[in-house]
Amino acid sequence: MNSLFSHADDSIPDPAESRDDLGPVICTVTVPGSVVQAFAGFTDHTHLWWPLESHGVYGAGSYVEFEENLILETAEDGRTTIWGTIDDWQPPLSFHATWHPGTTALWSTELRVAFRAVESGTEIRLVHDGWEGAEDPSATRAAYAADWPDVLSRYVRFMGGTVPEGKPA
Repeated sequence: MNSLFSHADDSIPDPAESRDDLGPVICTVTVPGSVVQAFAGFTDHTHLWWPLESHGVYGAGSYVEFEENLILETAEDGRTTIWGTIDDWQPPLSFHATWHPGTTALWSTELRVAFRAVESGTEIRLVHDGWEGAEDPSATRAAYAADWPDVLSRYVRFMGGTVPEGKPA
């Protein structure tokens, strides 16, 4: 007998396997400059590097900013949408926010971004988690896993860093 319950269906997925599938997306990049400069580049100047044409609700011409405890996108015509709510703000070391660009806050993921001094400048570690509430958790996670490297490559270039060949442009 393989199981305490001999009638158990062996095709039922192991919950641990499912969780591995939905683990956090973790991206790490390094930019030249101090932690203070890197944090400001990420949070105060997001509108200068974020690819709004492909990763915005209103497209090119809109403006994204960290405003008080919100991450907002504003369209050219003044419409706004909330991308997330900042619930832990520790400048210049880190922030944590809910993340739901283009959707309501009824379901959101979690985003933590941390900044740490390293020999070559500042290391930025982005951890994006909380896929379980999505309509299709695996597809949602896969989309973010594919998109974050491109988005962060834009940030690296904005900060004066170089993106290694073979990495997203």
